[in-house]
Formats: sequence, structure tokens, C-alpha cells
Amino acid sequence: MANFDSKSANKLSIVSTLVDAALAFARGRPKSAVLLVGAAALSSRIPGLGTATSLLVRLVRRLR
Repeated sequence: MANFDSKSANKLSIVSTLVDAALAFARGRPKSAVLLVGAAALSSRIPGLGTATSLLVRLVRRLR
């Protein structure tokens, strides 16, 4: 069985953020999608940024 280390967690976070971006595009939210794609790109340098941005976008959406 493969080990789940921080590198794997970071890759999973990036993929999850990209999936959220694709869903935002599909739902007609281009600003959120662009923000999420940018966060996913930066997430390779700053671990956790994509996940934090995704959570923030969801929180802002719920509070509207």
C-alpha cells in the first residue's frame, strides 16, 4: 500500500481545487472559476492555498 505523505496531499488538494473550478465554470460562475484555477496554480508553491480558497469561495457563496 502506498504511503500518503504531504506531497500526495498537496497533489490531491490541487486536483480538488481544479475540479471545483470546473464545476464553477459549468455553473456559470466564471469569476470563482478563475480564482480557483489561479489558487490551484499557486498551490504547488504554497501548500493548502487551493483548499483554503475553495473553502472561502464556498463560504462567501453561502453567506450571500
